[in-house]
Amino acid sequence: MTDTTIFRPSRRTLLKTGAGLLGAAALPMPFIGKARAAGTTQLAISLRSLTNPYHADFAKGGQNFAKSVGLPIEVLVTEGNSEKGIADVRALIAKSGGNLVLCIDPNDSPDARVIVEDITKAGGQVVTIWNKPADLHPWDFGNHYAAHILFDGVVYGKLMADTLFEAMGGSGGIVGLGGIFSNVPAIERKAGMQQALDGNKNVKLLDFQVANWTAPEAFKITQAWMTRFGDQIKGIWAANDEMASGALEALRAEGLNGKIPVSGIDGTAVAVAAVKSGEMAGTVDWDPLWVGGMGLSIAYNTRIGKIDIEKEPKLHREFYGTGVPVTAKTVDAFLAGKKEPKPIDFNDFWGRVQGQMRYM
Repeated sequence: MTDTTIFRPSRRTLLKTGAGLLGAAALPMPFIGKARAAGTTQLAISLRSLTNPYHADFAKGGQNFAKSVGLPIEVLVTEGNSEKGIADVRALIAKSGGNLVLCIDPNDSPDARVIVEDITKAGGQVVTIWNKPADLHPWDFGNHYAAHILFDGVVYGKLMADTLFEAMGGSGGIVGLGGIFSNVPAIERKAGMQQALDGNKNVKLLDFQVANWTAPEAFKITQAWMTRFGDQIKGIWAANDEMASGALEALRAEGLNGKIPVSGIDGTAVAVAAVKSGEMAGTVDWDPLWVGGMGLSIAYNTRIGKIDIEKEPKLHREFYGTGVPVTAKTVDAFLAGKKEPKPIDFNDFWGRVQGQMRYM
């Protein structure tokens, strides 16, 4: 993507940043507040990896919003490293003087607290996506922590498990691939899978392993499962499409693709194509272009006062977005809609709200 700027500060920049932060720490907060008010507002997206198709579109959505308001944007990549993710955000806070609007999918849930507190102290605005601790709430940080957006992992995790069970004839053994243990979506989606298993005693979970959201780990785990369980495996449930694609590659190597159904979640183009070909039973599309763009839009419009976020109901500050299931029954209609997509209205802040976030 030619308009992507990946922020990787040099050693010299980091040294200057460190000195700047030490200097800022010595200043009274009113002075810092005045300093950050000057200049152009810096937009930023922070995510795990641009090699993940979901995150690549997430970044593109943020870039689309930045273009719509004519502001610069940085794309920060954590590479699965929480320390790097936090350091990059802190460096950008210093670089922007706190005049920063950030939409971030934290690498891990605890990271969100550190980042929200840093943004609040600097006077910026932030929207978090997917991951945060259960006791961290936007309304406790004034207008600085504008909102938290995610999708109901329990509901969609169960739906994809039920879809998988149907594709495998309603009975047999399955294996499950999970995301990072402490990630909220990983926890919720696994709980949804378990609900589906509890409701269908003809399906047995042979094994569940964490593949950390990645295809290479899922590939290796699936290979080991095929050696261990053989034809006992009748289906593979994966908590995201990246892991589902790794499982598919392992099946293809054995000529079992299309014979053992796989389910995923994220609605990536690769997964949708696999649903169309019959290799995957289903996936769920989150529209990451909307997620990245709307996350920035809510934070930015809070900053400029178009949204008085402190007067908004809690429903608008911690909410589930709308997911679109893609299965054999719906894939043709879904693809037809992708050919002529409707432009995203970045001013329709709450149009896809499906309910306030629940805690397990």
